[in-house]
Amino acid sequence: MADADARRRVIERVRERVTPDADEREAMRAAVSTLTARIEAAVSDLPVDADVVQVGSTARGTWLAGDRDIDLFVRFPADLDRETLERYGLEIGNAVLPDGHEEYAEHPYVTGEFEGFDVDLVPCYDVGDGSALQSAVDRTPHHNAYLRERIDDDLAGEMRVFKQFLKGIGVYGSNLKTEGFSGYLSELLVLEHGDVETLLAAAADWHPPVVFDPEDHATRSHDDPLVMVDPTDPARNVAAVCAAENVARLQHYARAFLSAPSEGIFEPREPEPIGPDAVRAHLDRRGTTPIAVVFDAPDLVDDQLYPQLRKSLSGVRDELARRGFEPIRATTFADERAVLFVELARRTLPSIERHGGPPVHVRAHAEGFYEAYADAEAAPNGGDRETPPGGDAPPDTYGPFVDGERYVVEREREFTDAAELLRSAELFSVGLGARVETALETEYDVLVGDEVATLSEEFGGELASYFDPRP
Repeated sequence: MADADARRRVIERVRERVTPDADEREAMRAAVSTLTARIEAAVSDLPVDADVVQVGSTARGTWLAGDRDIDLFVRFPADLDRETLERYGLEIGNAVLPDGHEEYAEHPYVTGEFEGFDVDLVPCYDVGDGSALQSAVDRTPHHNAYLRERIDDDLAGEMRVFKQFLKGIGVYGSNLKTEGFSGYLSELLVLEHGDVETLLAAAADWHPPVVFDPEDHATRSHDDPLVMVDPTDPARNVAAVCAAENVARLQHYARAFLSAPSEGIFEPREPEPIGPDAVRAHLDRRGTTPIAVVFDAPDLVDDQLYPQLRKSLSGVRDELARRGFEPIRATTFADERAVLFVELARRTLPSIERHGGPPVHVRAHAEGFYEAYADAEAAPNGGDRETPPGGDAPPDTYGPFVDGERYVVEREREFTDAAELLRSAELFSVGLGARVETALETEYDVLVGDEVATLSEEFGGELASYFDPRP
């Protein structure tokens, strides 16, 4: 393990770099002040009491230098019906951000730009505590209040460093594309440990499942690899979206930093996109067969699109494995088009496959298996089979015969070519995401082998990451 002073020097250099300067802080404060005044003016025209609260890292002084996000929540009375809340929320949002646009999470909100900042203006209910929710966003102001009471400038600096560490290793963000660490989770983890170095040292030795319960709620168990019981909502795991592989990545890079501290770990890796020739060179070296299902990406936000893509990829990969094509690795990516990409050990298979039956001594099952496959024209008493019509045509099934203690047949394989399988109607029986299935029903292509090199024009960066995998 490296010298503690060396680790601290790196942390302090990163901390200085990611801390917003006075000008940035003042610009943020001025923008929030102006937006708040506009929101309050818009609220005053409504027949309902509501207030505005700034939330998120900019409200807590834990945002990273250069981040331009402002989150403002308009809190409405808890007895207001949902339809009216949504309507008032959009009225206020469109009045305050006239050049913005509407988006939809659990309910609609308005997002737009103001003086160089990206602004989300979100309606929510003013509930008494984080467990009395009427919508998922209602807990956010409680998150904000909980942390603001516990964060000082020094702790805020440690939180910024940890967020930059997570960004550097590619696991920052709780969206369903990244499945990583949210800002709230990262701040709770630093609060739990006191500083970045202590947190990384602890993470290096985690044995999932790892559970933190800041307020000792202990109300229910969770099955996730990392559990942070929400201090404002005892039933919720703040880390529920965090994928096991991202917890493992944190552990890997925590160990790397502790043994060889470097500012490079804090810098996101952005591989240079590769072209068709580089893709072909990788494939020649690997001796595998990639296969890609390519289609127009459904018009969905990432939080809706990527769960459907992953479900579809899992269905395709598992079906290819079940059929014997031996997937080695698989991934999915999307832009204008979406891709389900599976690398196979083999594209084609023999015309027959072995199918084992039950042990002969398990009489009822064994007889049923035998009768299902036995040639209907076989001679009685185990005699020779009759010659198939046409003279010497091979049978569809070889057997049943006894191998060891079991009946076995060798039967004709339905698909001997992976591309043929994916171009058939069987693709729609593998458990696709609903909108992915709709897109595939419209049109899709199956690219095999060197044909996937054509994807590099649109997905050169994704292919570069695929062929140069890192922890």
